[in-house]
Amino acid sequence: MSSWQVIMSPLWVAIKKNRGAHLSFWFLMTLVILAVFAPWVSPHSPTQVYPEHFRQPPIWLAGGGWPFILGTDDLGRDLLSRLIYGARVSLMVGFMVVSLSLSVGLILGVLAGYFGGRVDALIMRFVDVLMSLPSILLAIVIVAVLGPSLTNSVIAVSVVSLPNFIRIIRGAVLAEKVKSYVDASHGFGSTHFRVAVLNILPNCVAPIIVQSTLGFSDGILNVAALGFLGLGAQPPTPEWGAMLSDSKAYIESAWWLVTLPGLCILFVVLCFNILGDGLRDALDPKLKGR
Repeated sequence: MSSWQVIMSPLWVAIKKNRGAHLSFWFLMTLVILAVFAPWVSPHSPTQVYPEHFRQPPIWLAGGGWPFILGTDDLGRDLLSRLIYGARVSLMVGFMVVSLSLSVGLILGVLAGYFGGRVDALIMRFVDVLMSLPSILLAIVIVAVLGPSLTNSVIAVSVVSLPNFIRIIRGAVLAEKVKSYVDASHGFGSTHFRVAVLNILPNCVAPIIVQSTLGFSDGILNVAALGFLGLGAQPPTPEWGAMLSDSKAYIESAWWLVTLPGLCILFVVLCFNILGDGLRDALDPKLKGR
């Protein structure tokens, strides 16, 4: 049985025992389904403007109606449809940030942990430089250089997220490198690539899974922050942070325009964090049974 199977086989049972992680998992799965089937689930096009219905309140308030269950924005676009399509954008952003950060972090983390010495010192000084700068400020600088767009904001947030992945993977590799199976693999004449990638790396899956889950929430939150500042997704893309930025002027007269996108960001980030904590508790032997 592979290391992946050893980890994943009891993982679902552990998540089911953790009520918060279990509920978070199903909430996120529901959100994924809505995002994938957004063209069929959403009642309207996210960019369709209805001038006669601008800033219409949700159905439970006076003036609301069934055609626009959650109301409309300041241009008359259906808010529910924009939130559903915004879930698609946010989940895609989280996936891209984790994919980019994990890809580069795996290479640099394994090199630093396995070879040590000058290679480790050089990579970790690079990490120290990145960590010495405030993350959101560094992301703003990168986007300002590359230009405001959703793609550039993903690149910026991926760079900001790199230190966490590098440090986690490096620490896991250092812990595995001193074990006897690594010495045995060297004794059989295995190459450095085989030892590092095929022997050590599969045993570092647990912390990588946890960090990737937490990286989703950080990526979504940071890209939403850039979108709020006008440096992320550009109109008319239905991105939750950009929706907050567009509606902040109506926080008193049309509170639902600010509250609903903010709640979406809150619940998604919260669920990813709870799921990440549940995975950490399930995969860390020191925390089992607590």
